[in-house]
Amino acid sequence: MLSGKNILLGITGGIAAYKTTFLVRLLIKAGAQVKIIMTQSASSFVSPLTLSTLSKNPVLMDFVNDEDGSISWNNHVDLGLWADLVLIAPATANTLSKMANGTCDNLLLASYLSAKCPVYVAPAMDLDMYKHPSTKNTFTKLESFGNTIIPAESGELASGLSGEGRMAEPGNILSFLQDHLAKGLSLSGKRVLITAGPTHEALDPVRYLGNRSSGTMGFKLAEHAANLGAYVILVSGPTSLAIDHSNIKLVRVTAAQEMYEAVHEYYDNVDYAISAAAVADYRPKTIAAQKIKKSGDGDLHLTLERTKDILKSMGERKKNQFLVGFALETNDELQNAKSKLTKKNLDAIVLNSLQDKGAGFGSGTNKVSFIDKNLNVKAFELKNKAEVASDIWHEIISQSNE
Repeated sequence: MLSGKNILLGITGGIAAYKTTFLVRLLIKAGAQVKIIMTQSASSFVSPLTLSTLSKNPVLMDFVNDEDGSISWNNHVDLGLWADLVLIAPATANTLSKMANGTCDNLLLASYLSAKCPVYVAPAMDLDMYKHPSTKNTFTKLESFGNTIIPAESGELASGLSGEGRMAEPGNILSFLQDHLAKGLSLSGKRVLITAGPTHEALDPVRYLGNRSSGTMGFKLAEHAANLGAYVILVSGPTSLAIDHSNIKLVRVTAAQEMYEAVHEYYDNVDYAISAAAVADYRPKTIAAQKIKKSGDGDLHLTLERTKDILKSMGERKKNQFLVGFALETNDELQNAKSKLTKKNLDAIVLNSLQDKGAGFGSGTNKVSFIDKNLNVKAFELKNKAEVASDIWHEIISQSNE
């Protein structure tokens, strides 16, 4: 949920500020970009240098920077607009009251007032302060603005008392953000299986039979599904691509048989499955133990055998999964794609043709047609593959909800 998100972290002057070092690490590990604004009093509890090192961004405290006679300013409007979400942790009673009443006397508050994104606050204060009627009124007012309160936890407090008021632990803040952001996403709670890339079928220890698939389309489909809240198992053949998303499990395989086994390890427990891999239809019947050498001037003859049809086997075992295949064709495109959809018991198929410039392997773009189980065809214009992935998922979700 946080992968690729820009998070503006505000740190105010409470003892819980020391925990923000752990919080920053967790946010970065979840894939977020983090910029930090501290109040002056917060710097008494945690080092700006430590947070700058962890976030890989300078920690901001003032509107104006004056270093070695050079004066610059921190643009609170740009900071507010940069953020995909604002998180203020710890949020002291003083700062929360200022937020509720529009007080703007530091860089953090100015950036908060400039933000157009969701705002989360993690209160931290002593138990009597937390229960005070004015604090409760502050929470109500902030929530009426659309801000979200991350509830404080109970435990030992800095005063020596024990009760409600501790800032939520960093791991719990992370979980709260992920769960809250997932609500309402179209694939939240769903499990998705996607195959991507080519397969390599060994001839000998050096050579293999393969194809030109880069795997990009499958990886973009996986990324888009994860951003819609799904947990994705991405089974990829050999490719140089990498993916870093907390909602994606990447399973790397080489040959068609390995992909078959990996697919059926997960297939029964998914809601959606997309077969975007370019799987070899044939493999050498015999794999040479040593590198094959040239023998005189004669030709080399290979005996090939069929690989297991992964997509067909998925169609045969299908229960409640919404199953989508891909068809890359060079002739009779529409007829071949519709035939494949029917024969393999698919719910939909994505057709692209090597006759279309910019489509197919080795390109950052693709031009596809989406064919549903009733053989209705929806054609799309040439687009980059991230946009194509969005179009495909829009059609899949629309079809599966009918």
